[in-house]
Amino acid sequence: HVFWRLICVFVLRSHSTIFFPPSRLARHLQKEAQSQHNNSEFTEDQKKTIAKIATCLELRSAALQSAQSQDEFKLEDLKKLEPILKNILTYNKEFPFDVQPVPLRKILAPGEEEHLEFEEDDEEGGAGAGSPDSFPARVPGANEGTLLPRLPSEPGMTLLTINIEKIGLKDAGQCIDPYITVSVKDLNGIDLTPVQDTPVALRKEDTYVHFNVDIEIQKHIEKLTKGAAIFFEFKHYKPKKRFTSTKCFAFMEMDEIKPGAIVIELYKKPTDFKRKKLQLLTKKPLYLHLHQTLHKE
Repeated sequence: HVFWRLICVFVLRSHSTIFFPPSRLARHLQKEAQSQHNNSEFTEDQKKTIAKIATCLELRSAALQSAQSQDEFKLEDLKKLEPILKNILTYNKEFPFDVQPVPLRKILAPGEEEHLEFEEDDEEGGAGAGSPDSFPARVPGANEGTLLPRLPSEPGMTLLTINIEKIGLKDAGQCIDPYITVSVKDLNGIDLTPVQDTPVALRKEDTYVHFNVDIEIQKHIEKLTKGAAIFFEFKHYKPKKRFTSTKCFAFMEMDEIKPGAIVIELYKKPTDFKRKKLQLLTKKPLYLHLHQTLHKE
């Protein structure tokens, strides 16, 4: 069974960094956790545990990609997952880490998203067939998001809270279960912090989707690499195609980090984490509205 082969690789992975990137294993575990009941050998509770393990592996992946990962998910933490994986069919103890499954988002290896197929841009009236495998089908009731708490403060270091107020879209009222995925990437598109999903939007009104949700950036600003950017991917559920789609994205660069309100432009998908081929979503004056708060001890 492929799952047990993955466990063997995981054991090797816990002692070395060259066998199998944790982001790839996370993706396989997430796929197993999202499999339909009739096609899976695992119970729903077991699949929840597998999904939490996938979240931990994503945290470990972000730590490996960070030059200063002393406060991130450590190798010692990773090794605590090994007995859970080995005994997944009989494991009945409390999960050792306070993490939540990531049911709405496919975990992608660095650079993999560039090769996914996306449907034609809705703003241009395209009627592309799209790819149902680009993102997993929405899990009913999985609307709570995957937000993380603020990091502990450090003397002389700055933390950033971003309040996502609203996003302007000409067809805002037609978006089903809209949410925003927030990530921090370096110039090569590599994650510098764990990725977070907002809860589903509070309401839709005229040409706006309202969120009013705080995002705690999971690294002190001084520790971010030069050229990093914070990305916001707007996603919504497409019932006819039965999958969650990225509609557009926006990003904020480091020189834009300052207290107060800011509006940023929206760009056409697919998300260009390397910021090399950007194309505005629309000529209309529609933006992502944010408010920034800096915390410095």
